[in-house]
Amino acid sequence: MGLMKLFLDCEFTKFNADLISMALVSENDDEFYEVVPFRHLMCDPWVIDNVIPILYKEEISYERFQTKLRQFLNRFDEVEVIADWPEDFYHFSRSLLSGPGEVIGVNTKIRMTWERRLEYTSAIPHNALEDAKAIKASYLKKYTI
Repeated sequence: MGLMKLFLDCEFTKFNADLISMALVSENDDEFYEVVPFRHLMCDPWVIDNVIPILYKEEISYERFQTKLRQFLNRFDEVEVIADWPEDFYHFSRSLLSGPGEVIGVNTKIRMTWERRLEYTSAIPHNALEDAKAIKASYLKKYTI
């Protein structure tokens, strides 16, 4: 299949804290978007006002989230994951772990690219899926013209 670019966005309870949602959008518009259990009481007030109301998806268990992520990633031989913020990579990498020295069974070769200077306008700002779509559009516009 060759290299597939995946565009990543995550939402989290506050800076350097727990994951709320993760989205990956491929070059050919395959989508992964899930919301995981999180502690509402630990959320920054800004997150409560600007992220929680637009999740548009029910939480699934973290184990189910990892299973679905593994299934999504294993559809590809090799991926380049592109995000505009380093903390997104932290949450993505953390989600691949299943225990000390163990990963969730991803057979895909994964590269990560931090593209900080992407400017984009999301249809629904701070919704991980819509932000990932906007990151994709901005990246492709920047590099395919």
